[in-house]
Amino acid sequence: MNSQTCSRVTLGALASTILVAGSVFASPLTLDNGAPVGDNQNSQTAGSNGPTLLQDVHLIQKLQRFDREKIPERVVHARGTGAHGEFIASADISELTMAKVFTPGQKTPVFVRFSSVVHGSHSPETLRDPRGFATKFYTADGNWDLVGNNFPTFFIRDAIKFPDMVHAFKPDPRTNLGNDARRFDFLSHLPEATRTLTLLYSNEGTPKSYRHMDGNSVHAYKFINAKGEASYVKFRWKTLQGQKNLDPGEVARIQGQDFSHMTNDLVAAIKRGDHPRWDLYIQTLKPEQMAALDYDPLDPTKIWPGVAERKIGQMVLNRNVENFYQETEQVTLAPSNLVPGIEPSEDRLLQGRLFSYADTQTYRVGANAMSLPVNRPKVAVNNGNQDGALNASRTVGSVNYEPSRKQPRPATESARYSQLPLSGTTQQQAIARTQNFKQAGELYRSYDAKNRRDLINSFGQSLAGSDDESKHIILSYLYKADAEYGKGVCKVAGGNLAKVKQLAARLED
Repeated sequence: MNSQTCSRVTLGALASTILVAGSVFASPLTLDNGAPVGDNQNSQTAGSNGPTLLQDVHLIQKLQRFDREKIPERVVHARGTGAHGEFIASADISELTMAKVFTPGQKTPVFVRFSSVVHGSHSPETLRDPRGFATKFYTADGNWDLVGNNFPTFFIRDAIKFPDMVHAFKPDPRTNLGNDARRFDFLSHLPEATRTLTLLYSNEGTPKSYRHMDGNSVHAYKFINAKGEASYVKFRWKTLQGQKNLDPGEVARIQGQDFSHMTNDLVAAIKRGDHPRWDLYIQTLKPEQMAALDYDPLDPTKIWPGVAERKIGQMVLNRNVENFYQETEQVTLAPSNLVPGIEPSEDRLLQGRLFSYADTQTYRVGANAMSLPVNRPKVAVNNGNQDGALNASRTVGSVNYEPSRKQPRPATESARYSQLPLSGTTQQQAIARTQNFKQAGELYRSYDAKNRRDLINSFGQSLAGSDDESKHIILSYLYKADAEYGKGVCKVAGGNLAKVKQLAARLED
């Protein structure tokens, strides 16, 4: 290597990281075009409570690049199984929403895809992970996708952190091996993750089967009634098979016997006629109720304690897929698939998912993915979208634009989005009501003695190998949530309790 080449290599290394007096000098974070990033923690929003802005090119670029990282496997939710069924509405909620799917007695075909979030398509189903619970309703108004998880909360509250979160949970890029220390290095900067981390390391992180777990929308959405009035709503599927989880001993035993125990269980149950059922419940809040709560109800790291639940229908899964690839793999579920009467809320994580999920499905399956049988709505599609790879639809006529007198395609006035009052300026700031630890403590105290012990041991063993600073910051989060919880995990992880208490004393809930 000549001196000129050596100089280029040396300068290239210095451009990314420079050691100064034993410490690391960090180069500024940039966009792909080299421009510096002003804020990598918060998306641009229209005021404090308004929706996320499309002009946030950093957010869009992060999500676009993230969505295109893997082909053809899903970047997240790669390991999954699916089944067909039916949803029957049972309650009149027309005062809340004009969505036809909730007309009492209405039967709507559904397709449900269950999955694990982080691990690859051939990973053991015993691995600790949140579980996806995504339902496609083929409604009389078009397809509605309720894309959620078995956990009612998530680790982050802003979509700008989603690629970082998944990178931290995925295997180490150097070795392709799992590395818990990377995860905790990242999460030690996110106290809002404390409740969902508690769920993950509890036995709820290893469900017995897909039939024995609940499903949650995680996000709040909006119901819009025929008068144009809005309510905020969260959805929850409650299993009628009973919630059942595996403890660490059961996980080790089953993993040694069955690589796909959750898929096998679901397929076998449906095949023998033991069709699993879930009741659908909702919680609703009026816009004027939101400010009175001591937490932000649009924060996806929070549940809505004390808000009444209401049963509105039941789902049964009664038919296995006939071709796994054509149905389960090619199904394109996305929270942007909405129908009149259901709208997104201003939840910052949901706002990013509206773009990201549809975009990744278009990239992964193709521009005409929605015309595949598993994705095709039961109602006629009538628009000017055209061409693209694998376009099998038969478009006739010369009018592929709108408006037109030759072939009118009028808009539906009742499908117009509701209006949201806005004030203030564009901003990149965290939400005002963070309340990072209260609900995590309440969750810990809701477990019985055995489940608390399993949680403490599972969390502590995973945390033990982290770097000292990240370990103690995470432990301080747990101690702030509940002193017994923090002490227990600290002992298993080999932490310094005095240091944990000192750090916890500086935290605000």
